[in-house]
Amino acid sequence: MTTEQGISSTKETERKYEGPVPLPELAGTGPVHTTRDPGGLLLDAVYYDTVDRRLAAGGVTLRRRTGGADDGWHLKLPLGGSSREEIRAPLTDRLPDSLLALVRSRVRREPIGAIVSLHTDRRRRLLLDAEGTALGEVAVDMVTARRDGRTAEWTEIEVELADGADPAVLDAVEERLAAAGLRPSGSASKLARALAETAEATAWAAPDAAGGTAGGDVLAYARRQWEILVGLDPAVRREQPDAVHRMRVATRRLRSCLRSHGKTLDRAATKPLGEELRWLAGELGVDRDREVLAERLGTRLAELPPELVRGPVPLRLARRDGIARQASRARVTAALDSPRYLSLLDTLDLLLGTSPPLTDAAGRPAAKAMAKTLRREGDRLARRLDAALAAEPGPGRDAALHRARKAAKRARYAAEAARPALGKKARRTGKRFKRVQRVLGDHHDSVVARAALRQVAAEAEAAGEPSFTYGALHGRETALAAAGERAADRLRVR
Repeated sequence: MTTEQGISSTKETERKYEGPVPLPELAGTGPVHTTRDPGGLLLDAVYYDTVDRRLAAGGVTLRRRTGGADDGWHLKLPLGGSSREEIRAPLTDRLPDSLLALVRSRVRREPIGAIVSLHTDRRRRLLLDAEGTALGEVAVDMVTARRDGRTAEWTEIEVELADGADPAVLDAVEERLAAAGLRPSGSASKLARALAETAEATAWAAPDAAGGTAGGDVLAYARRQWEILVGLDPAVRREQPDAVHRMRVATRRLRSCLRSHGKTLDRAATKPLGEELRWLAGELGVDRDREVLAERLGTRLAELPPELVRGPVPLRLARRDGIARQASRARVTAALDSPRYLSLLDTLDLLLGTSPPLTDAAGRPAAKAMAKTLRREGDRLARRLDAALAAEPGPGRDAALHRARKAAKRARYAAEAARPALGKKARRTGKRFKRVQRVLGDHHDSVVARAALRQVAAEAEAAGEPSFTYGALHGRETALAAAGERAADRLRVR
């Protein structure tokens, strides 16, 4: 996939091994029919990071490499399992700004510099199927790492899957390699091994509360959301599908965690952080809400019989969304590039990493503390939902149902955090809260859609276009909202 400014990206799926070489014969291994030697390579790479190894701590590698067909800057972002996304930029003397932006959520204001250099003498073997199509490549790498006068040498084997190839190829090759005495590498990457073998730490160790305590479980949940938030920053900047939504959800989960567990994490320290997380969720929300509205209006329009679509409705809705999208994307980018965002990340790093604000109550048994929090959040939801459904229909009820939706979301997130301690009970309770949240969320989306339809109908009338279709859509949304209120009544938390 090619993007702007000569930047390209690809998914890299590979496994690493160590042990005796030469390699066993791989022809006839699973779908591998034959192998071919395409010749060796001499690769030189300089890896970059902050002094405290922030990229390495997140499983991210950034290097400038020469040799082979992919000379240039390479940024590798973890995707889970054996896969990473490799983003490449042309070879230049300095780190391209486009790549620097993609690691800003991790490095923030810290300077990036060279930390280690690697020279690799690579011997390759292509894996081909019966038609001669490449399934993957096996490389025997003889590596020399140099760092501040220290040197380390080792040999490792990489098996990389070709684009579009079946991952089962990796399993078949691994079985053959294991039979020959090779074993999976103990290092996730060449960089990790280079740092380890030159006595360089790969990550800081954050202090932890004792396992099975309220503090331990709350911190574990909060840190997972923090990692997700930081990890999604590059995807949001590159406008990848659903990235804004997932980053916003992680932000909200983290904020809800801090609010729900005020007896475990000192409120004096977390309240200002909660306000900043609210700001970030709001900035992300402008773009996400636009996405939801555009999808909803498109779905409703598609449901109408053709004879009820009067005037250039699809074109007007598309143009309206296009203008809104340009503004919302600019707002998201400005937020992620702002000093306020970087300060928020610094504070999260401090409070969830090196200096968690645990209270004396953090040492309580997790099960008891989590059960109490879950009851409290469930009671809040029940009160808000009862009050909303008792209100007269209209804007007041709509606003009250939206407040109940927020309570359902907060209760659901509390159930998520309670799973390690409460197990099935937390999962069942969380599913119930999620059903309530979905019903109330759909109701709120209908409220937003109706307001937008009234506005766009007025715009169409001012342009001399028929507004009948917008009225039909408005009527459909009104009926759906009423159905949602009935569903919410059936799902009351009692």
